[in-house]
Amino acid sequence: MNTAQSDTYDANLGNASILVVDDEPGMRNFLTKILTPRCRRVEQAASPKEAGAILDKAHFDLIIVDNIMPGQTGLEWLQEQRRVGLFADTILITAYADLETAIKALRIGVTDFVLKPFRANQILNAASQALDRKHLRRENFLLRHALTTEQPSNRGRLLGNSPAITQVRDTLHKLAPLPTSVLFTGPSGAGKEVAARTLHSLSPRSDQPFVAINCAAIPPNLAAQEFFGLVDGGETKQDGLFLNADGGTLFLDEIAQMPEIVQAALLRVLEDKRIRPVGAEREIPLDLRFMFATNANLEEAVKNGQMRADLYHRINVLQIEMPTLKDRAEDMVELAALFVEEFSTALGVPPLELDDQTLLKMSRYDWPGNVRELRNLIERSVILSSFPEEFSGNGKVTGSVAVETLELVTQRHIMNVLDACNGNRAEAARRLGVSRKTIDRKFAAWDVSVE
Repeated sequence: MNTAQSDTYDANLGNASILVVDDEPGMRNFLTKILTPRCRRVEQAASPKEAGAILDKAHFDLIIVDNIMPGQTGLEWLQEQRRVGLFADTILITAYADLETAIKALRIGVTDFVLKPFRANQILNAASQALDRKHLRRENFLLRHALTTEQPSNRGRLLGNSPAITQVRDTLHKLAPLPTSVLFTGPSGAGKEVAARTLHSLSPRSDQPFVAINCAAIPPNLAAQEFFGLVDGGETKQDGLFLNADGGTLFLDEIAQMPEIVQAALLRVLEDKRIRPVGAEREIPLDLRFMFATNANLEEAVKNGQMRADLYHRINVLQIEMPTLKDRAEDMVELAALFVEEFSTALGVPPLELDDQTLLKMSRYDWPGNVRELRNLIERSVILSSFPEEFSGNGKVTGSVAVETLELVTQRHIMNVLDACNGNRAEAARRLGVSRKTIDRKFAAWDVSVE
């Protein structure tokens, strides 16, 4: 096989785990020899019974199985495995491709046939194409999930350089190479999912899926099969979100609102790293990093019976408190400017000017909805070509976003100190090291009144 041919397989097989099941040692060794250099993991079994024992301990992306074996055919074994819970794609190798075998294989869910005798490139092509289709199914599944559940604002970057957000960013860098579970806390709109995505992007799992699940959005009666998958009547009906996230990161948002019926199952998953799909007899091993988020007080949720105490202690290994926008007021200008640029570009309209008065009013607002509220405000304002009256300054439309001025920095600093002094100008002047008259002159020049 030449290099060009080999390269076509690498992307598909490089991360794959494959189980070879064949009673003939020569065929097992031949398949293992050609697959091992191109795959993440290859194991072999000399009988259906041995293969079943291996599947009880590990999950595989693809199974290559011979049909004619002593005691049990490959198709009979696959049918049995589907019944107990087999989610891997399968390739059947056989010397007898009659119509009856083909129909039975299709009913069982065999992905492809390879007829004996075959060359190395034939089995490699079949494996590569099977994994291609599996990858596309996974991508489509996760894309549909993302389109129906995610907010666009949750896909952004962790912006800002304030001390509060810098501390969060530094913590994420420290945690990135570790497999440790992380609990993100803080008010709604503070950027918990954005921080979780940032942590995932910094981790060794960055090329694997990041799957976000809003626990409050899934009906309790469907939660188990949505999370863990479903086997019904010997057929795989649904892979589930956990299995589709395998190898990557699973982010469980609003964890305090997870249905009680699923909490015990989740606890077992966290402890054993294995799931049991609904209707399946076999547990499936998983390789996942877990992240959690909540805007609720989990200790109170435990006290009032909303959350299991053992689950709370299991997920509360390492906690990151996301700061409110008010606690990172220094980032206001950068965030507002970037949102203006983002929406003006996306909508094809001129950006609004962020003049000094507008930014000052923004810096003094409490932002109960945090960064999400700021983003929504900017989006509405860009669409309407003006800020709401309570935030408007000069209200001009310009072709570029204004940068922060020294005067605005001075103004914001004085206002923050004044707020800390509960409006006492004399005390603010003392802390600033200036006279009370200086403060009064500044306020007069800015045309700002403070009660």
